[in-house]
Amino acid sequence: MIKEKNDLNYRGLTTEEAKKRLKEYGANSVAEKKRIGPVRIFLSKLKNPLLILLIAISIISFSVGQRVSAAIVMMMVFLSAILDFVNSYKSQIVVEKLVSKVATKVTAIRDGVKKEIDLKEVVPGDFIFLSAGNIVPADCQVIEADDFFVNQSSLTGESIPVEKIASKKEQTEEIKVEDQDAVFMGSSVVGGFATVKVIQTGIKTEFGKIAKDLAKEDPKTDFEKSMTKFSFFIMRLVFLMVSFVFVVYMLKNASHLNKNIILETFTFALAIAIGVTPDMLPMIITICLSKGSQSMAKKNVVVKHLSSIENFGSMDILCTDKTGTLTKDKIELVKCLDSAGNDSQSVFEFGYLSSFYHTGVQSPLDNAIKNHKKLDINEYKKIDEIPYDFQRKRSSMVVEMRGKRFLITKGAPEEILKLCNYFEINGKVEKISDQKKNIEKQFKDLSADGFRVLGLCHKEIPDDDTKVYEKEIEENMIFVGFMAFLDPPKQSVKPTLIELKKLGIDVKVLTGDNDLLAQKICRDIGINITGVITGAEIEKMNDVELTDRVIEANIFARITPSQKERIILTLKKSGKSVGFLGDGINDAPALKAADVGISVNNAVDIAKDTADIILMEKSLESLKDGIVEGRKTFHNSLKYILMGMSSNFGNMFSMMGASIFLPFLPMLPTQILFNNFIYDVSQLSLPSDKVDEDELLKPAHWDFKFMRSYMIVFGLMSSIFDFLTFYLLFFYFHLGEHQFQNGWFIESIATQIFVIYIIRTKKIPFFQSRPSRALFATTFLAVVFAWIVQFTFLGKLMNFDRLPLYIMAIIASYVLIYLVLVEIAKRLFYYYHGKKRVVVNVPAPAIS
Repeated sequence: MIKEKNDLNYRGLTTEEAKKRLKEYGANSVAEKKRIGPVRIFLSKLKNPLLILLIAISIISFSVGQRVSAAIVMMMVFLSAILDFVNSYKSQIVVEKLVSKVATKVTAIRDGVKKEIDLKEVVPGDFIFLSAGNIVPADCQVIEADDFFVNQSSLTGESIPVEKIASKKEQTEEIKVEDQDAVFMGSSVVGGFATVKVIQTGIKTEFGKIAKDLAKEDPKTDFEKSMTKFSFFIMRLVFLMVSFVFVVYMLKNASHLNKNIILETFTFALAIAIGVTPDMLPMIITICLSKGSQSMAKKNVVVKHLSSIENFGSMDILCTDKTGTLTKDKIELVKCLDSAGNDSQSVFEFGYLSSFYHTGVQSPLDNAIKNHKKLDINEYKKIDEIPYDFQRKRSSMVVEMRGKRFLITKGAPEEILKLCNYFEINGKVEKISDQKKNIEKQFKDLSADGFRVLGLCHKEIPDDDTKVYEKEIEENMIFVGFMAFLDPPKQSVKPTLIELKKLGIDVKVLTGDNDLLAQKICRDIGINITGVITGAEIEKMNDVELTDRVIEANIFARITPSQKERIILTLKKSGKSVGFLGDGINDAPALKAADVGISVNNAVDIAKDTADIILMEKSLESLKDGIVEGRKTFHNSLKYILMGMSSNFGNMFSMMGASIFLPFLPMLPTQILFNNFIYDVSQLSLPSDKVDEDELLKPAHWDFKFMRSYMIVFGLMSSIFDFLTFYLLFFYFHLGEHQFQNGWFIESIATQIFVIYIIRTKKIPFFQSRPSRALFATTFLAVVFAWIVQFTFLGKLMNFDRLPLYIMAIIASYVLIYLVLVEIAKRLFYYYHGKKRVVVNVPAPAIS
């Protein structure tokens, strides 16, 4: 314990000096996010280009009397914004919860006496007293220490408490996490006592740097960047199509322009804009994501941010920590070996006696020994204990059995071997000189395999009245053997890693532990090591050098929180969609930087608050199941986009062409909106659709080249059939305006809806891949409804004149021929693309 007399060695700061430093350095608090009001947060959600386009269309629609369509479009906009608002508003408490992890009162010396001061009043130069149970209030240099152990796993990722020692150097302005004479804000004291001197406070601490990073605006994910690009693509297309139609009609009617013609033309152009814009996309995606989150919840995966499901499904690199994910997160005794490397019960017995009677700080290694196997030691009696200290790196126990006393010493192997003149093998004691090199090699081999190793030695000592022994007795001893420990790998993770590989996901291990241990674990669970990079190496690399190495390597050892974040950002810059699994304070920056941050239910609050997805148990199995569900959601969302690309755009292209040679509008604005409404309602069952197994085997990314090709091929196919329909109805059957519009209405709605059966799968529809019953029912009934509208009062409201049944039969045959040809074109299209389906990220309704 720190002696009371030593307190006077440190007079501490005067109150006046402390006030000056508080003003100079600022309050000892980590960075806080600027709190934004709910109204501003909500309005910020409306900045997305696609939502801006929909808002503009809605306002214009309302101004020209299209109030129903305006209301529907605006409802979609607000649903999207509200969903995003709810998720974003919650994120403001992230840094506030981080602050709550630190103690609020500390014991310091001010004006030469101990006093309790507020955490925020701690300044550089303060002397602070720490004991078991305290949270370290700032980054400090250790001045005095007695059996002082600190758990800094939340900062470094190492699960075993670290002993800190008194510094032998002058005060420095720079301390590092690996320094043995430094402690850091947010770490917890698990044993002993210390006097420390404050070096850094507030945002300049390691802890504060993490919080400061979290206070920054979230980096744009791969999905969000692609969403913005896609939205501008839609806006440009809408502008070109609307401008074309408007100009054509103005030129055609130039000789007799009037107010009614201009308004009718403008309304028609606006209807085309609504027809092209995926106005029901937010609703479709909302249902898809909600259903996906429910399915994932059944697999022990909780989705905090619905939009992250899309990123979850498109992830192609998973960065994960080692402890608890690949390992059991529990130190276990794995081997007890004698000096020849053979299993030895005698080594375990000596180690068990030492740990059983140990009364100092209970280390995980002592607990592992006691939990390995219970021994009956009733015949033994503890006489004395020489506790562990950093200089000796060992502890000793004096025990007595049947009148004989033994000194058992356990500790760092290199220190144990220094005490030994003899070694024991098969019950015989021999001089160690000839065997020492072999014993040292055995220790190095165990360390190279990633084991934590303790050495053991003993000797018989005189049975006299001595009750207190000093460390000087530790000499001329007999080496017994080694005890090897490991946080063992989960064997259950092996098949899951194989499944992740089949899903096209590369796993990279990011750990604070050493590279030898990480390699050992990876080998044991079947990970093929493709490269190892340490934190020290990363520190020396520039961005270009790191980019060259980061894709190939799959083990990153001894890395800091900032290096984890740098690795994630480098992978993202290389075009990868990156997921990160972590549960400590040190993982928060990487969780924030990743496309999808994944944490676990028992993680620290800051990790859970920063993450997008929470696993109820730290298991790659749960993660794999969640990825599969995410991809199902992704693909069902994708179908709506692909349908719009092939049929919506095709129909609008047809209207542009028809506007040139038809003497009337090919479809009235109200009919276009009615068509769009029926089509959209028929797709509300898409979230329940089945997904082909082979579609789930690889991640998906945006590919605008693919999108353009898809739109041109299938949009033109749709338009060609539309023009054939125009010719049949107008030039062959010589139908009037309202019969023509009715004929094209039923043809376009049937081709537009039924094409989903072809688009939803690469296989032959119905024979090799069947849609869900719900999708079949809604799409079939929607077409039936559209075809019988002309016989109802709605037909009159829509200005439809009834068609003869033989014309309807011819149109039906046209639809069937169209679907067959689209199936053939689909096969040729994917064959041309190397039989490789390049899938496209689908916009989620909640976008910043």
